[in-house]
Amino acid sequence: MALLQEKKQEIIEAYQVHETDTGSAEVQVAMLTERISKLSEHLKANKKDHSSRRGLLKMIGQRKRLLTYIMKKDQAHYRELIKRLGIRG
Repeated sequence: MALLQEKKQEIIEAYQVHETDTGSAEVQVAMLTERISKLSEHLKANKKDHSSRRGLLKMIGQRKRLLTYIMKKDQAHYRELIKRLGIRG
């Protein structure tokens, strides 16, 4: 369930902190969110794909750790990011 290069570039441009930023925590969270949503759709159609489900849970854990780091660093930026991504209900 890899993302296409064009989609990755769009996400990087939308969430980058500075001009040459390609791997900041914000960009990583946005990429993981996109991959999680694609994999969730896949698992709705393929309920018995347990190895993909395990990968999904690992991605969710990684995103949670990154969001915790962002929250500790700057809470206002954290709130803005989760609002932009539409996560956390």
